[in-house]
Amino acid sequence: MPGVTSDSGELNSLSVVPHSSDAQSPIVYPLRNHGLSPPLTRLSISWARGNTLRVSLLQSEEHNVGGKVVEVKLTNTDGGEITDAQRRRIEYGSVAPFALLQSHKNSSNTSLYDKDWWEHVMEYSKEINSLLGDSKSSAPIIGDPKVVLRKMEEPTSLRAAWELLEIFYVDKHCQTWIPERLLDWLADFDCLFSGTQPTVHAKLVAFQEELVTIQSVENDPEYWQAMSSALAVGWLDVVVKLLRLHGSYLFDQLGSREIENGLVEAVALLISQMPRMRPYLPAEKLGESYQTKPEFMKAWEKWRAQITKLDCSAFWLQCDHQKTRDGLKNMLQIMLGNASILSNVTYHWLELYISHFLYVRPFTVGLESMYTLAQKCMNLEPILYRHKLMGLIIGILEENTEVVLAECSRSFGPWMTTHAIELLTAGSIQAETLLHEQQSKLGGICIEELHRLVYAQILSSHALTWNIAAIYLTSCMKQGLGLLENLLYKQPVQHHQVLLKSIEICRLNGLEFVSCNMMKIAGVHYWKHGKKGSAVFWLQQARDELRLNRIAKHLFDFVGKSISDESFKQWEGMIELLGTESKTAGGLEFLKKYRDFRRSLQQVHEGITTEAARKAAEALISLMRNPSTPQQFWLPLLHDSLKLLNWKECPLINVSQTNILLNKLQDLSLARLRPGFVETDLPPEALKSIRLALGTNLGRAILDE
Repeated sequence: MPGVTSDSGELNSLSVVPHSSDAQSPIVYPLRNHGLSPPLTRLSISWARGNTLRVSLLQSEEHNVGGKVVEVKLTNTDGGEITDAQRRRIEYGSVAPFALLQSHKNSSNTSLYDKDWWEHVMEYSKEINSLLGDSKSSAPIIGDPKVVLRKMEEPTSLRAAWELLEIFYVDKHCQTWIPERLLDWLADFDCLFSGTQPTVHAKLVAFQEELVTIQSVENDPEYWQAMSSALAVGWLDVVVKLLRLHGSYLFDQLGSREIENGLVEAVALLISQMPRMRPYLPAEKLGESYQTKPEFMKAWEKWRAQITKLDCSAFWLQCDHQKTRDGLKNMLQIMLGNASILSNVTYHWLELYISHFLYVRPFTVGLESMYTLAQKCMNLEPILYRHKLMGLIIGILEENTEVVLAECSRSFGPWMTTHAIELLTAGSIQAETLLHEQQSKLGGICIEELHRLVYAQILSSHALTWNIAAIYLTSCMKQGLGLLENLLYKQPVQHHQVLLKSIEICRLNGLEFVSCNMMKIAGVHYWKHGKKGSAVFWLQQARDELRLNRIAKHLFDFVGKSISDESFKQWEGMIELLGTESKTAGGLEFLKKYRDFRRSLQQVHEGITTEAARKAAEALISLMRNPSTPQQFWLPLLHDSLKLLNWKECPLINVSQTNILLNKLQDLSLARLRPGFVETDLPPEALKSIRLALGTNLGRAILDE
């Protein structure tokens, strides 16, 4: 996971929120009992698999020579954490839903308080939730009667927190059955609390491991304790499955334990018929669902009457098995809402909280008095270890947006805070005002923008996630674009893929000037490192006429000495790259014609026919007439064309063309008198040879005409 970038103190630093590493208290990971007596002569630490350290302990030579190797897992004690690779997958996967929601928000036809807006947020929440793992598991084809809990992948605290926010802030359909949603939530995530404190889930897991060795489960107190705990938190399917393991169901026991079996079955039937205030029940859940409160209240009173009738039945006196009788009576008291028994069979306040909603206050709808009940349950079941999910739940029940936001930031990090803000503001005017109000102490930005900037800063600090930071920066109206420019300028231009991605980001966000500057920087970088073809390409893309003309002058100085110079070959590829448009080439289009002339002249030196020599002569005249041909090239061109001027078969250049060349030579003689004239690297007798060849060619041309 990319870490928070440190504040370097530089003016152009990308740090948005100054922070100090000293403010974070160090984490201590204790070594388990290694059995070695001090002193230890050596301690060696190395990485093991995953996020585990291998610690080698070597004992003093004065004592018994030896040692031990132990492993220390570097992870949060809360459990339910995710790896760096999973976190990056979540970060990439959440970009598209976030961008789509921002698009809906910026639409002129969409209001944050519109009755349909929460549907957009709900769709966004479902897509994010799908990235955080799947807490559900598929049922096996052949079920084992002694498997009470199906094995499933351990859920994450991040997913648990996200589903809590979705239940209370987004899903308007569940406002009338929030207690039932909390029950489902606890069934999925109660295992997260097992690492730090006893839970119903841990109790059932431990009992399931012992179940295979128990012959008569009804004689084991743990059997009744596990069922009572599962019944208290509403896991009815687990309870009924455990009841069906009772010994009275065995074929050879039915005759002698008929009354006992009847009582067990009656309790199982009542549990499976428990009224539930919810619109539907999944196939694996037991109970009878009711959508309206009047129907539910009527069914509830009828169900409670049946429980009371069974509790007062005379059949209990005929049940000879005392543990069965006591266990079933205890379960009936749970369903009748006996608060003391509920407190005894649950292990933390949240389980007790759910049990009160199920059996003590079944008619609770919405958030009415939910926080008061939570305080009561926390007093009955004090918190021994404050799991990070507990703080979030309390903040939600308090209906305190600031506390919820602080818990998200402290316990789940900037990713959670940035994306959860969209859930907190779904239809809530109070939260909308709090999070979108401009804060002078924050430099005029709002809390929502602050958290997005912090998250974008963390993304930009990692080579694998910097490119998605642009999505979050562009959603920040005050400072986003400025920080995006800084981020793009800090990317290494020597990496081709990074440069292309930066240019694409500029194109999508209308930052053409930034893109142009980056291409200029890339061109200069490649030129300095000897990659001249890449340099010219990027300067052409940036239409940097100034630097292209400087390159032209550099090339003119290099290749203008002599056309026969073999070093000219290294420039041919770049000349091919230049193209023909003078505005794009920056004055270098002359080199393309120069290259063509050089090739035709090479054929002349190899003894090709007069026709080829005539074409080379035409190319020479074209170059000398072209105003873009630099003056420093005139003398080398004429010197290397001596064979054309002295062609034996016939003069290749007529009188008027010869006069043009003579005039050029005269202009060159006058230019020598001016300061700054660059002498060409030619033999001292080159000028005399050229004048003699031109004079001879002029005479022959006059006679020929």
